[in-house]
Amino acid sequence: MNFSIVVPVYNEEENINKLLNEIINSIKSITNYEIIVVNDGSEDETKNELTKFNLYKIKIINHEKNLGQSAAIYSGIKNAYYDHIITIDGDLQNDPNDIDKMVKLFKINNYKGLVSGIRRKRKDSLIKRYSSKLANSIRNLILKDGCEDTGCSLKIFEKKYFLKYKFFDGMHRYIPFLFTQSSCKISYIDVNHRFREAGVSKYGTIDRLIKGIIDIIKVKYYLKKND
Repeated sequence: MNFSIVVPVYNEEENINKLLNEIINSIKSITNYEIIVVNDGSEDETKNELTKFNLYKIKIINHEKNLGQSAAIYSGIKNAYYDHIITIDGDLQNDPNDIDKMVKLFKINNYKGLVSGIRRKRKDSLIKRYSSKLANSIRNLILKDGCEDTGCSLKIFEKKYFLKYKFFDGMHRYIPFLFTQSSCKISYIDVNHRFREAGVSKYGTIDRLIKGIIDIIKVKYYLKKND
């Protein structure tokens, strides 16, 4: 089975080299793959770090300015060669060693629908964990998609179901909900979560909570408008 692995990055000069090597060395169950790194307008040396890699299996997309994580993921998926997508964060907090077990579950599901990671033991600050938990609870109350951790970027899914929806900002946080709207099979699996070794989080905790609540309203309106 063939997969396109999409990695959005923004100012991750200290992490990107290690992450790409970890991905390449950890995936055992994938015969053919490509890694698509979307450099989302980084202002550090991320772009230069990416030039160090053999581009045989690595495709680089450079945004001239920072457009946000949703836009970076969307760019990667639109430019993916293969029909099955793996998304993973560029900050090394997602563990590439979880990809194989997720692929095995995806295979059990006949390579259809969505397999989404759940970070049971998050290595984030207390306030960040609780604000995310609150946002997830509110989202579940309104959207009822059954996802306990929509913020986990480690996911595997079919490209066609993602691209059937027009792009909107914040889209990557609602992938499980979008797949429920297409009556797809969704499976959740526990994944590892690691401390950030270098760099800083690009999102404020309170800002993320408020934006998340606003996005829920936008998503409901968006889907109703596009029925």
